[in-house]
Amino acid sequence: MLVFTTAKYLVELSGIDEWLMASLGASALLVFVLPGSPMAQPWAVIAGNTLSALVGISCFHLIGQPLLALPAAVALSILGMFVLRCLHPPAAAISLIVVLGHIGSYRYAFSP
Repeated sequence: MLVFTTAKYLVELSGIDEWLMASLGASALLVFVLPGSPMAQPWAVIAGNTLSALVGISCFHLIGQPLLALPAAVALSILGMFVLRCLHPPAAAISLIVVLGHIGSYRYAFSP
């Protein structure tokens, strides 16, 4: 609730509030229920979400068709998380949120 309220007042979310909260809820489950999991560590959570947002925004810009941008964004996000060793499953949803929400600003990746 604190993250949602802060984001609502500091950054314009352009109608994607509920989608973002679903991904953050899944992240909260991993962080608070399974804190020992490699997928719940700070590097995985922060880097995974940031990377996925950057990949989603890039796919949104580079691939005009949403039906092609959506699977590309998810696949590239997962690949990037594997390469950087920051696998965080809810982060893959961030790339979908970015494409579906037509978010074109890279600022979103650093202030979701």
